Amino acid sequence: MTRNEKVEIVSSLTEEFKTSDALVVCEYKGLNVPALEELRIAAKEAGVNVRVIKNTLAGIAMKNADIEGIELKDTNIFVWGEDQLNVTKVVSKFAEKSDIFAIKTAFIAGEIATAATVEALSKMPSRDELIGMLLQTWMAPVTNFTIGLDALRAKKEEESA
Repeated sequence: MTRNEKVEIVSSLTEEFKTSDALVVCEYKGLNVPALEELRIAAKEAGVNVRVIKNTLAGIAMKNADIEGIELKDTNIFVWGEDQLNVTKVVSKFAEKSDIFAIKTAFIAGEIATAATVEALSKMPSRDELIGMLLQTWMAPVTNFTIGLDALRAKKEEESA
């Protein structure tokens, strides 16, 4: 890889890391190609980026993006995106399936996070799920009233027959 290619990679990663709300660093050593493809497909569907990056290049990009405190050792795969819940859900779901894939550390909403924090965030409902719950709560009185009126109508029809 030439120096110019490295500079381009670092600058593009810096911009992506600056706009992302979550960055998760994971261990992937020993994963086979089909498993990595499964991770990439799941990430693409969720709007999340996945990439294996040299630690030195990733370290420079993170420093440029004001992400500090993450120590990069051994082999790492980086998962990042603008929606922290999507990032944590993709990573946690894949970590449950694989014994080899493991969450090392993360940088979420401007702070260093542990693997336990990533797991906890992954269990939170997404924005769409929360909206669905809210709508269900708002519709419950109307639904119950409609059911009650229908039961009353049925009872009146039985009494008149």
